Amino acid sequence: MMQDSRSRHHIRPRMAERVEVQVLVDNVTDQLSTNPQQVHSELSCLLHAGMVEWSGEAICCAHFGLSLVVTAYAEGRAYRVLFDAGPEGYAVERNGRRLGIQFGSIGAAVLSHGHWDHGGGLPRAAELIRESGGRRVPLYLHPGVFRRRALRLPNGGIVPFKPIPSCDELSARGTDVQYSSEPRLLPDGLFCLSGEIPRVTAYERGFPSHLRQREDGAGWDPDPLILDEQFLAVCVEGKGVVVFTACSHAGVVNVLTRAHTLFPDMPLYAVMGGLHLSGPGPEQIIPETVRDLSRFGLTMIIPAHCTGWRAVAALVNAFGEGVVVPSAVGKRYHFSRSDRC
Repeated sequence: MMQDSRSRHHIRPRMAERVEVQVLVDNVTDQLSTNPQQVHSELSCLLHAGMVEWSGEAICCAHFGLSLVVTAYAEGRAYRVLFDAGPEGYAVERNGRRLGIQFGSIGAAVLSHGHWDHGGGLPRAAELIRESGGRRVPLYLHPGVFRRRALRLPNGGIVPFKPIPSCDELSARGTDVQYSSEPRLLPDGLFCLSGEIPRVTAYERGFPSHLRQREDGAGWDPDPLILDEQFLAVCVEGKGVVVFTACSHAGVVNVLTRAHTLFPDMPLYAVMGGLHLSGPGPEQIIPETVRDLSRFGLTMIIPAHCTGWRAVAALVNAFGEGVVVPSAVGKRYHFSRSDRC
């Protein structure tokens, strides 16, 4: 196993008896494919939430981005975290109402990094939380998320990204913004944020065409590493560490190497989220990524959002359908000691 020599942090979280993950926003919709026992389809989740007629109006909306509602259960209590909020409020509200999300029970939110497809829905998500429970929630993020970003096109043109909602706007909508670039446990002691993810592989070079606006606003600088990215993790009794990675701009092998460093005495059980292996550059490192993922002994790989179909196909070919269970909007995943794959 590769070691991360630049960080000596060890995290000692509480163990969750079980964890439930509801996919609130994702690029893909797939209501009909069969799933392992611990994974429920969108159709199953909609019926459970009270859908009485199957129709276009009743189902979830797939959208470019990611949002997960992660619930950890320990000592008879449920601790619920919103991990990212997709690209805009429409998808959060529409899907949340159809899936019966208990927004008022969300105790914290995390923004994984400063891109619109993960943070654009935060203002409406914060409003839904307050409307349902009347509480402000802590919002955990890296201090670098608010820098303006852009994409350089092959022809040299630049397309700016829509800015992340400002700290003032997020505060006005009902969040208490908490900054940190270091690994930390959330107050419940169950959820861990990674802090900045060290880059230790030779081939995971980030997002080459990604730019960051200069401090004075007069131009753009290369920003391939996107160092404000963080992942969320939780430890499940009898299973190990479940890692939630929103986009893996750091590279999913670097992400899991970081997780191994933070939890050196625990097996890595699953990784879920965007693996960012789509596009002309990232697709070139699919073989190396798949090769090195085998070192972590994962029981489940749940590709989502920006992974891309070529990478999903390569993962299934390498690890099989018993390990690779792709995400889709509306799906719900369970992790507990009693689960059987």
